[in-house]
Amino acid sequence: KTLSLGGKLLAMSAFAVVIFVAVMPHAGVVIASLSPVGGWYRSLVPETWTIEHFDGALSHPLAVGSIRNSLTYSLLSMIVDLFLGFLIAYLIVRTRVKGRRLLDSLAMLPLAVPGLVLAFGYVGMTLHWPFPQLAAYFDAHGWDRLASMCQITGQAPDPMLFLVIAYAVRRLPYIVRSTVAGLEQTSGELELAARNLGANSTMTMRRVVLPLITANLIAGSLLVFSFAMLEVSDSLILAQTESHYPMTKAIYELFRRLGDGPYIASAMGVWGMALMTVTLIGASTLLGKKLGAIFRV
Repeated sequence: KTLSLGGKLLAMSAFAVVIFVAVMPHAGVVIASLSPVGGWYRSLVPETWTIEHFDGALSHPLAVGSIRNSLTYSLLSMIVDLFLGFLIAYLIVRTRVKGRRLLDSLAMLPLAVPGLVLAFGYVGMTLHWPFPQLAAYFDAHGWDRLASMCQITGQAPDPMLFLVIAYAVRRLPYIVRSTVAGLEQTSGELELAARNLGANSTMTMRRVVLPLITANLIAGSLLVFSFAMLEVSDSLILAQTESHYPMTKAIYELFRRLGDGPYIASAMGVWGMALMTVTLIGASTLLGKKLGAIFRV
């Protein structure tokens, strides 16, 4: 139905209000990152501007270490999701295995479960069998790193294993949906033709299936990586020591510090926004359609 001019203005106004409210926090972070220390006080915008906080966001010891940690955690979770996502998507689209619809629903379930619930669930796991027993066993044999990776609380916890698992579980739906979309757009007869010409399962997968859905895999991997880099709930709960802080936990800690802490934290937030923007544009370009279309059931 074509709206009248008044109806169009009314509809546009409703969307404009929602967009304005959604953009306001982002605008505040951007302005704070460009403001000198103490330079934004009792005024609508800062009286002076600076870009030195962006350099501090890439050189501050806590910020540098957290970015390095986040890159490690996010890359590992992306690799895990790439393998699991392709396997799940292939079972859903190309097979008639019983329970594949249930598998699809379970893969999408992390979108509905709050991150804090998952994070506290992982904390609770480490307090019960077998993790305390494994930590004691590894510690008795001098494997301190493995013992640390079995605990989130304690004297020397190393949350890398649980953070990678948490990131992978939380972002698995993105890679599953993008891969499912790619497989549904390619004909299964091509695989049958390859098998008919003598190719085994491995060669068919490597020479036929993967090249056809490469763009979908890359797009899904980009989404997994960028969202894992900016994961908040799991990072705040699971990372307890400064040496293991991810990027979002470092932003939280910097914001609580006096002096230039809030401004460096804002600059790190702006870098995160830039990463997310580039990732979303790249993923949409690779998929060749609107990004939201991959979540249609």
